[in-house]
Amino acid sequence: MKITVNDEAQDVSATTLAGLIDELGYAGARIATALNGQFVPKTERERAALAAGARVEIVAPMQGG
Repeated sequence: MKITVNDEAQDVSATTLAGLIDELGYAGARIATALNGQFVPKTERERAALAAGARVEIVAPMQGG
C-alpha cells in the first residue's frame, strides 16, 4: 500500500503502525510516532491501522550539545 513516511512516498506491506515500524527497521528504537497528524503512543501502535494514503511521522531524539 502507498503511504507517506516523513514526507517520502513509501510502498509498504504493513497494516498497522507497529508493523510499519518493524518493516522500516525501527524495532527497539526510541521513537515518537504520529499517524495523520495525531500522536500515537507506543502502547497504541498495534491498534493503529494504516490505510492507503496515510501520513506517518517517525521521529527519533537527537543527542548533542
